[in-house]
Amino acid sequence: MRTKSLKKNKINVVTLGCSKNVYDSEVLMGQLKAGGKEVVHEDEGNIVVINTCGFINNAKEESVNTILEYLEKKQEGAVDKVFVTGCLSERYKPDLEKEIPDVDQYFGTTELPSLLKALGADYKHELIGERLTTTPKNYAYLKIAEGCDRPCSFCAIPLMRGKHKSTPIEDLVKEAEKLAANGVKELVLIAQDLTYYGLDLYKKRALAELLKELVKVEGIEWIRLHYAFPTGFPMDVLELMKQEPKICNYIDIPLQHIADPVLKSMRRGTTKAKTTKLLNDFRVAVPEMAIRTTLIVGYPGETEEDFQTLKDWVTEMRFERLGCFTYSHEENTHAYNLEDDVPEEVKQQRASEIMDIQSQISWELNQEKIGKTFRCVIDRKEGNYFVGRTEFDSPDVDNEVLIDASQYYLKTGEFADILIEDAADFDLYGKPVN
Repeated sequence: MRTKSLKKNKINVVTLGCSKNVYDSEVLMGQLKAGGKEVVHEDEGNIVVINTCGFINNAKEESVNTILEYLEKKQEGAVDKVFVTGCLSERYKPDLEKEIPDVDQYFGTTELPSLLKALGADYKHELIGERLTTTPKNYAYLKIAEGCDRPCSFCAIPLMRGKHKSTPIEDLVKEAEKLAANGVKELVLIAQDLTYYGLDLYKKRALAELLKELVKVEGIEWIRLHYAFPTGFPMDVLELMKQEPKICNYIDIPLQHIADPVLKSMRRGTTKAKTTKLLNDFRVAVPEMAIRTTLIVGYPGETEEDFQTLKDWVTEMRFERLGCFTYSHEENTHAYNLEDDVPEEVKQQRASEIMDIQSQISWELNQEKIGKTFRCVIDRKEGNYFVGRTEFDSPDVDNEVLIDASQYYLKTGEFADILIEDAADFDLYGKPVN
C-alpha cells in the first residue's frame, strides 16, 4: 500500500516597498512561527506570500513583476501556492483578481487573520510585539501608528492604509522590551505620520509621552524618528531630544515642495514661510540635529519659477539628508483630477538637478566631519569593509561609515568610536579609536 508523502510546507515571505511593509511582514512571520509553521524571508519556500507596495507607478510595476515571476515558478512546479497581500492588493484587488487570476488568494492590508487562516495558522492576539525581525540584529522598526488622516492631494496611502490609528503606549513599550531582549539596540520609529501620534487615543499629540516611556527600556540605546508631518509638529519632542541622549539628533520630515502655489495644490496645510520657520526652530532647539527630507518634482502645474524657488531653497537650507522623487499620477487621489502636464524627461531632469545640489551640500558637510570622532553602530561587514552609521544616519537611506576590515576588527551589532579620516559625497571613511 502506498503512503502519501507528507511534504512539510515552507512559507517564503517576500517584502516590497517601505519600512512599514517590512514591519508587517515581520508580524506575519512571528504569527506563522508561533503557529508552528516553517517560515523564511526572501529565501526558498514552496508557499510564497508577496507583501506588495502600491504607492507609485514604479513600486506597482515591481509588485506586479514579482507576482508574475513567482507564478512562473508555480507553473514550473517550483512553488505550490502564491498569496498576495499589502498595499497593491488592498488598492486594486478586483482588478488583480481579473487580470492575474492564477494567484491563489489576494488579501488587503487589514486582513492578517484571514491570510493566516489561508496559510493554516490562527491569529494569536496574545502575540503582541512578537515579530521575526528581518533587519540586522542591532536595529528594528517600531510602527507606532497605522494609516493617515492628512488630505495630501498626491498621496494614495489613506486609500490603502485607512484612517490614522495610534498604537497604545503600553503596547509599544512591551514590544520595545521584547526587541531589546532579543538584542535590538536601536528603534526606528515609523508611521505614516508621527506628528499625529496619540490624537485619536489620548485627544492630544503624545509623541513626547511615548518617547519618555521608550527611553526607559533597558538595552535600547538609540531611538530615531521617521516620517514626521510638518503641520502641527509637537515642539516638546525637541526639548526631549536635547535632554535625552537615547533620542538621536535626527528627524525625517518629508516636506515635498516649498513653492506656495504647489504646496497649496498639494493640500499640505502650510506655506514656505511657515516651513522655513519650523526648520529654523528645529536648528535653534537642537543645533546638532540632522534633518532628512524628501521632495517631489514635476507635480501638476509646477512651473519653472516654482522649481527655481525649490532649488534656491534647497541650496539655502543645506539639509543634511535629502531624497527626491518624480511625481506619479495616482488614480483616486485629489491630484488625479489635475492634468499631469510636466513631461517625464523634465521631471527626471529636475530630480537630477536637485540631487546634484544635494550631493555638493552633502560632500561639504561630510568634509567638516574629517578629524572628528563619532560613536557609530556597526551594521554589517561587506567586502573589505565594516559598515557603520552615526546617530545622524538612518539604515538603508543615509550615509554610511566604512572601516577597512583588513586593518581593523569590529563586532557587528556593537557600538564603536570611529575617527573620520576621509569623506566622499555620501560616505565617510574612518578607523576605530580605543
